[in-house]
Amino acid sequence: MNISRRKFLTAVAGGPLLLGGVVRASAAPADTGGSSLLHDAAAWQKFRGEITQQRVARSRLAADADAWLRGEVLTIVHKKNPAPGGDPHDYVSLTPYRWPDPRKLDGKPWITRDGEVNPAFYDYDNPVLEQLCHAVPQLVLHAYAADSTAHAERAGRLLRAWFVDPATRMNPHLRYAQLVPGAATGTPGGIIDTTSLVFLADAATRLAPNAEWTPAHRAAVQAWFAAYVDWLRTSEPGQKEGAAMNNHGSWYDAQVACFALFCDRPELAREQIGRMTRQRIAAQIEPDGRQPAELRRTLSLTYSTYNLLAHACTARAAATLGIDLWNGKSGDGRSLRAAVEWLVPFYLRERTWEHPQIRPFDFTSAALLLELAASGTGHAPFAQACDAVTALPWQRLVFSKASLAARKPPRPGQN
Repeated sequence: MNISRRKFLTAVAGGPLLLGGVVRASAAPADTGGSSLLHDAAAWQKFRGEITQQRVARSRLAADADAWLRGEVLTIVHKKNPAPGGDPHDYVSLTPYRWPDPRKLDGKPWITRDGEVNPAFYDYDNPVLEQLCHAVPQLVLHAYAADSTAHAERAGRLLRAWFVDPATRMNPHLRYAQLVPGAATGTPGGIIDTTSLVFLADAATRLAPNAEWTPAHRAAVQAWFAAYVDWLRTSEPGQKEGAAMNNHGSWYDAQVACFALFCDRPELAREQIGRMTRQRIAAQIEPDGRQPAELRRTLSLTYSTYNLLAHACTARAAATLGIDLWNGKSGDGRSLRAAVEWLVPFYLRERTWEHPQIRPFDFTSAALLLELAASGTGHAPFAQACDAVTALPWQRLVFSKASLAARKPPRPGQN
């Protein structure tokens, strides 16, 4: 669904359309038609209506959000394993599917076990980043649904600690992402670690101004994302990741496009979408909608969904610029819409998935993809499928990498 450029920029900039407009003491203003990065006001209004009617879901959201009010503020500087450069502000992670080679005394070089997360992965920065990207949307959702100033302020505090405050902010690069032990730097593929920041930024556009989230704080977070986009576009790891033709490249597009719009640089989003996105769709999707590169994975339904979610986020960003990525087709019928149509019978359990999937698939994790597909195409079967797989109202609005990839869920107090 297209929204006007003026409305989008006003929403991101925190003007009268941010979270609906007029700031009340409750920090959860009424809607007046504004949009976030990924969803229009109607989607948020639907969420609020559903959560009001569903007592169990409302209690669940309140409990989840309340948990993030307690404990220490999430930061990158309190880490178990420092980055090779020694700066605690540098993000560092371990490549999740690499393991010591049992045939070697020192285990090196490490070998790949696709889809199997090495427990050592959880001792680095990615789980804390995922906590942040889970906490902020949960807090914003509850603030929006329950008119809670406390939850809105906590969301602002978390955003400031990670992106703004000099003592705790993350440096805006991924030079040490997805390290292989013994290496001095990370790998280009580590850039996929920050995909959840797309959903954090989306939630931030819905966070009303409050004592912990002033226009100056919002501008500082946008400045961080602007610096990060510049690093993605100009660094060697970023350029290599941007050339990937599998889900890594798809998520590179989604990150650059969404972050560029978030920090009010639409020309960068337009350039990235025009330069690479249609090529990736044509290269990744067969005429019948299959995604061969993702079907070869040991978590093939997981990665088929994950790759299309990246394209759906990019398509939403593109729609704000007047570009339709959903309905365009290559000469032989390859399209983003066809890829979602191919997956719907599997999401609805009308067909049995016959490709590798070494861990059970959480079907609710397809809800956000289907919501974006329904919004972007107006195709009623996508909306119906979304309703069928959605168990909790907010699953249409936010994303959990832990649920999709069957990793440890992000919980308070784990950092």
